Amino acid sequence: MRDFSGELATLAKRVEEAEAYLGLPRLRAELQSLEAEVARPDLWDDPDRAREVTTAYGRAKDDIDLLESLGGRLSDAKTLYELAVEEEDDSVEEEVGAAVASLSRELDALELRALFGGEYDERDAVADIHAGAGGTDAQDWAEMLLRMYLRWAERRGFSVEVDEVSPGQEAGILSATFIVRGRYAYGLLAAERGVHRLVRISPFGAHRRETSFASLDVVPFMEDASDEVDLDEKDLRIDTYRSSGAGGQHVNVTDSAVRITHLPTGIVVSCQNERSQFQNKARALQILAAKLAERQRAERRAELDAISGPQGDIGWGNQIRSYVLAPYQLVKDLRTGEETGNVEAVLSGELDQFMEAYLRWQRSRRDGG
Repeated sequence: MRDFSGELATLAKRVEEAEAYLGLPRLRAELQSLEAEVARPDLWDDPDRAREVTTAYGRAKDDIDLLESLGGRLSDAKTLYELAVEEEDDSVEEEVGAAVASLSRELDALELRALFGGEYDERDAVADIHAGAGGTDAQDWAEMLLRMYLRWAERRGFSVEVDEVSPGQEAGILSATFIVRGRYAYGLLAAERGVHRLVRISPFGAHRRETSFASLDVVPFMEDASDEVDLDEKDLRIDTYRSSGAGGQHVNVTDSAVRITHLPTGIVVSCQNERSQFQNKARALQILAAKLAERQRAERRAELDAISGPQGDIGWGNQIRSYVLAPYQLVKDLRTGEETGNVEAVLSGELDQFMEAYLRWQRSRRDGG
């Protein structure tokens, strides 16, 4: 029988640490309080509050169930191993090994949570993609980035609402706005905020090697963000236009798309994929409120550059990551040094290694500071 004692002891320590950083006693007290609220017959008289309570209840219960499951499975594996050693029974070695490997994988994923340090990391995210320097290639690259993040969200089981897509002049897109809904969507996507650089043989024109740029910006999305900001109608310019239908589930044939410009800040948001002008305006106002709320929080903390991400041009010298397709294949993050030669997998949404590397890099900088 293989000696599993060291691995089981390490797993026990990791489970204990997980209970500490997730705050198991606090979660149990929170769940008890939330259970009383969920049971109230008038809970849904206030739908916004009801959604907030039921979401918090579900998350607390999921965390408690996960920690209890890990503890129970670890206890079963230890008992099975100890009995096998006592009885000199090698027949369960494979079963114990599989249990140890499974627990280790789940703890690897769980420990990622300890790297989140932001107040809004658990929230949904509003993401914007913009084509930068590089002409048609950059617009095509922006569309590739949109596809990459949609596939990443699908891999993680997140839902996505594509609210606006502006087509490029010849190919690709000029910009896109989408909402990613899922636990830690903002905390994960914040790792991707910045300028992304692509080097490849251009499929357009002279078919020579070209460098193009596109950017991703992300802010936390909250349904009640309008409670944090005061939106004055006189500060808004609201334009309507005919939707292109790009990225949506249907094509509008009326001028139902809405673009809102917040005149004091110059922030522009658009929405075109809801079924009516009224719905598009309501969604655009939600997105605008989320962006303004993030701006206000950043200003209050006097860390606007750090919170809002790179403010420079979407071009040379500002990129956070390079994607090289020719003359060799490599994706490299210029902040963390994380890299891989499997470019196709990254462009198909396999981004977790880069996000985790960024979170670890960010934690080390925070701890060092």
